[in-house]
Amino acid sequence: MISSNVRVEAIQKALRHFNLPAWLFSGFKSSDLLAMRILDFPEDSHITRRWFYLIPQHGTPLKLVHRIERSSLDHLPGFSHFYVAWEELRAGLADILKGYDQVAMQYSTDCAIPYISRVDAGTAELIRGQGVQIVSSGDLVQVFESVLSSTQANQHRSTALKITEIVRSAFDRVARQVSEGHEVDEFSLQQSIMADFASQNLETESPPIVAVNSSSGDPHYMPTASRKRSIRRGDFLLIDLWARPEGPNTVYADITWTGFLGDNPPEKLMEVFRVVRQARDRGVEFLGEQLSNGNPVFGWQVDDQVRAVVEKAGYGKFFVHRTGHNMARELHGNGVNFDNLETHDTRQVIQGLTCTIEPGIYLPEFGVRNEINVLVQDIGIEITTPPQKELLVYDF
Repeated sequence: MISSNVRVEAIQKALRHFNLPAWLFSGFKSSDLLAMRILDFPEDSHITRRWFYLIPQHGTPLKLVHRIERSSLDHLPGFSHFYVAWEELRAGLADILKGYDQVAMQYSTDCAIPYISRVDAGTAELIRGQGVQIVSSGDLVQVFESVLSSTQANQHRSTALKITEIVRSAFDRVARQVSEGHEVDEFSLQQSIMADFASQNLETESPPIVAVNSSSGDPHYMPTASRKRSIRRGDFLLIDLWARPEGPNTVYADITWTGFLGDNPPEKLMEVFRVVRQARDRGVEFLGEQLSNGNPVFGWQVDDQVRAVVEKAGYGKFFVHRTGHNMARELHGNGVNFDNLETHDTRQVIQGLTCTIEPGIYLPEFGVRNEINVLVQDIGIEITTPPQKELLVYDF
């Protein structure tokens, strides 16, 4: 845990980098979990009244808290303003916002990026009523929520190798079981992967996707004990698995591999696999080119580059999700996504972020997704998960 003074200094440095005059945090109970994490609220915090905390680009932060909870922001540096009545709250806001015509908040225009949209409409009206424009804190948030420490980056690299070995073993295991005539299904294979996680001291927020044939045409298909399909010779199989090391502040790795349990995969399956692989590799190429040349890259741009490959091949309408998502302590983190489909993500790709690149084509008979993880470096990217270059084919 870093000291609150050091954290505020880091926030002020980020404000200067993004040329923003101030960052205004606000909350009621636990309404903004991002604010509470970024400002390192104690886990036993019990706050029942509205509070505001303004960090300027330069100078002393300002607090606005209710008098009966006057110590609620004592863990943070700054000058305190107090209120009791709602009229005093408005007057206090006017005081701490004096001189500012713009502040960053956890806000996204039209809720375009729901990961960031934590400020309710009424609070936004209250701030704008002071003559202050609200801009999104999206780029700021990812600096403090999604940039990996060196320890986390190394943990991620290690986990990436572990889950790659687990998925390879899972394919080999099911191929052997099928070749020997054993009964195996999606759910039993999923549970065996969960056992592999436990043996490697890995944890996950939900079990992996194991999808055979048409099941794989549903991007978020999830087998259960009551909904499962048998896996047999001649089947196509997709496995999407994600995990992080057990313990606090660890981060995820997330990959998807595909295979054919036979010696003669259909040509259409091979064609779709090649298109998806080419699209994935275009995302890697574009990121590497732009970052190595010092050009800013934004989430929507990566999606456009990858999606163009799929569309050129005639499968655009079957690519029904974003190209990739941020990962950190959560599988779907609060940093930039590679997305210009579900959202128009205008956040910048910055050093220290880990994201997936996972184009997919989902047809009625099967769906192919090929997912890797990239760690953004100062002059390029590092592919942390060994990429699947060829469809796994098992010749019985």
